[in-house]
Amino acid sequence: MRALKRVLAVSALTVPLVIGAAGLASAHGGVDAAWGQGFFTAGPDGAGVAGAESSVSPEGVSHADFGIWSDDEGVTGGFTGSGATLVNG
Repeated sequence: MRALKRVLAVSALTVPLVIGAAGLASAHGGVDAAWGQGFFTAGPDGAGVAGAESSVSPEGVSHADFGIWSDDEGVTGGFTGSGATLVNG
């Protein structure tokens, strides 16, 4: 049962990465650059997931990173994000 909960937690946490990548792919015109990295692990002592992304697009710049760990003691995690929107005129 614990293994199932870990797999579900890791799966649920990867959804924002997929949505973010789809948003980057839909940008139109101008400069567009993106970088992303992800990692997950599951074993007898716990499960965790971590990721980071940075992007530059016609709409602005952004960076985010996160990490989440789950074991017998509970779930811990953290998130950092920043961004700026380009304004013309």
